[in-house]
Amino acid sequence: MANRKDVEEEIYDTVVDLTEYAKRQRWWNRLFGKNSGPVAEKYSVATQIAIGGVSGWCAGYLFQKVGKVAATAVGGGLLLLQIANNSGYIQVDWKRVEKDVNKAKKQLHKGTNQAAPELNTFVEKSKEFVKKNAVVTSGFIGGFLLGLAS
Repeated sequence: MANRKDVEEEIYDTVVDLTEYAKRQRWWNRLFGKNSGPVAEKYSVATQIAIGGVSGWCAGYLFQKVGKVAATAVGGGLLLLQIANNSGYIQVDWKRVEKDVNKAKKQLHKGTNQAAPELNTFVEKSKEFVKKNAVVTSGFIGGFLLGLAS
């Protein structure tokens, strides 16, 4: 009867062999790239999922709390402006507001054409990170969704 340590080493070797086998497959290379990342080589899958999950939960929880505060502030501000407008405390020049909004739209449209190269670079770097750290990223996404729900 083999002792527990031998069994664990055998299981670890089998998992490592399966990982190396998967990395040699064409679908793996297309999906995750040829080099599946530094994090994948340093930590076990469980550790990667735990790190991604905890950091994702923290980010999701903060995103939820900040989002609620921001939505309350914007909604409350608009409500107060509408009450003040209806009560006669302020007068809104809606034609001027429309003109300013259209001007802002034009400037924003010009700005989006100029910012495209930086955005494309960011997107490419993000894709590369996700490919190299698929397990951590999936843990982060799951944690983020749980953080939003809590």
